[in-house]
Amino acid sequence: MEEWITSFVERFGVPGVGVLIALETVVPPIPSEVILPLAGFQAHAGRMDPFAVWAAATLGALAGALVLYTLGAWLGYHRLHRLSQRRWFILASPSDVDRGCELFARHGSWIVAAGRCVPVLRSVVSLPAGVVRMPLLRFSVLTLLGAGIWNAVFVTAGWHLSDRWDVVQRHGRPVTVAVLVLLAIGLGWMIARRVRQSRTASADD
Repeated sequence: MEEWITSFVERFGVPGVGVLIALETVVPPIPSEVILPLAGFQAHAGRMDPFAVWAAATLGALAGALVLYTLGAWLGYHRLHRLSQRRWFILASPSDVDRGCELFARHGSWIVAAGRCVPVLRSVVSLPAGVVRMPLLRFSVLTLLGAGIWNAVFVTAGWHLSDRWDVVQRHGRPVTVAVLVLLAIGLGWMIARRVRQSRTASADD
């Protein structure tokens, strides 16, 4: 994946960074922790403008977030609640949907802004924001704020560590692996919990 990301950025430059970050927002296993430092490294080498890289990455994050927000808005509370009652739907139970909507009603702004700085969560957080129909302007501003901070940190890290790029790569790989492992563990936990709930419901019936 690192080789593919590197070749993509080298070929498409600043727009390529924006596209990759948009994809990363929708598909978490594509790691921004690799994309952004690489872009900072390329900027330090004079191949790209660092501010253009930051802007493209931030707008890409917003574009990806809006895709998931739109999906959440299309689902809506009632449709999502009906889906959560199906035994094959592993992402959330009806109680999860209720708690999530209640939590977003109280602290949605903080969750959206802070969630942009947490791997995986920065993708997932857009769905409930759409489900509860958070005002689009507020959602967009908070997404730009959170994503802008996250992107600035990693692009700057790539810029300042350009002379020690081997260190960035050495530390970037464990981060990527950790994100993938956490995704696998989370998916396994959701499946196991759903199976347990289904068995409990069958026993009660």
